[in-house]
Amino acid sequence: MNTPMRFSVIGGDVRQANLAGLIAADGHAVSLFGVDAPAPDPPVEVVSNLQRAMVEADCVVLPIPVAREAGLINAPALRNPHALTELIALSRPGQILAGGRMPRDLCEQGREAGLHVLDFLEREDFAVRNAVPTAEGALQIAMEKTRITLHGARCLVIGCGRIGRILAVRLAALGSRVTVSARKQADFAWIEVSGYSQLETGRMQGHLGQFDVIFNTVPEMVLSAAHLRELSRGCLCIDLASTPGGVDFDAAHELGVPCVWALGLPGKVAPRTAGVILRDTLYHIIKERRTVP
Repeated sequence: MNTPMRFSVIGGDVRQANLAGLIAADGHAVSLFGVDAPAPDPPVEVVSNLQRAMVEADCVVLPIPVAREAGLINAPALRNPHALTELIALSRPGQILAGGRMPRDLCEQGREAGLHVLDFLEREDFAVRNAVPTAEGALQIAMEKTRITLHGARCLVIGCGRIGRILAVRLAALGSRVTVSARKQADFAWIEVSGYSQLETGRMQGHLGQFDVIFNTVPEMVLSAAHLRELSRGCLCIDLASTPGGVDFDAAHELGVPCVWALGLPGKVAPRTAGVILRDTLYHIIKERRTVP
């Protein structure tokens, strides 16, 4: 992307700070507001209010997810986070507004205001690349939270989407005995040709006691109290699913089942890589927008 632009990175964590530094290193003007991380290297302009962050930006980059609480920007660094509606009020037609898991009303209001509203999580290129640090982070948690090696461990991956497939490959490479659950026949075919054992996600009861580690990638209740009662003593559950998650954590606590809800792993375990993925996706979005007649 040869033409210099002005970016504003608003809210989020250390991966947003890394993104800002990477964009600045490419020669673009970058401002940072409400990011819960040290200022990046090379340094960028840290602004003190939302209006200044919005006013001159060609592209406004919001965090993943955009909102933590209903209607508020995900900006842990701010004592009083701004409402999402303020973004629209301070915007101008033609600006790019990009973020992850954009609320529907924000998308609608942004488009009505003449903005180019884009959700990272709706892009396949971003989702596939972002699944890698998520899978590696899940492996890290499993290694830290269990007293066994993953080599030889009996592991269940619930869900055969992007994260599930990448995680299964890495578990198998470490010597784990891998089972993957799915619902669609196409996914069962992938599981079969990959050499994994398989379960049907909706019919896992009666089969769960054999596993040492269970990784869930499905964002709906798939491990209820009834499922959790089956687990062998010490079986670790790692929930990689976005809100609302897929594990009954209250039941897990009562039953003494060790569980970790591992949200936002890319920004926690590989913030530099996560920033590179965001930057590259952002550049692709801008290039594609410019080539549309």
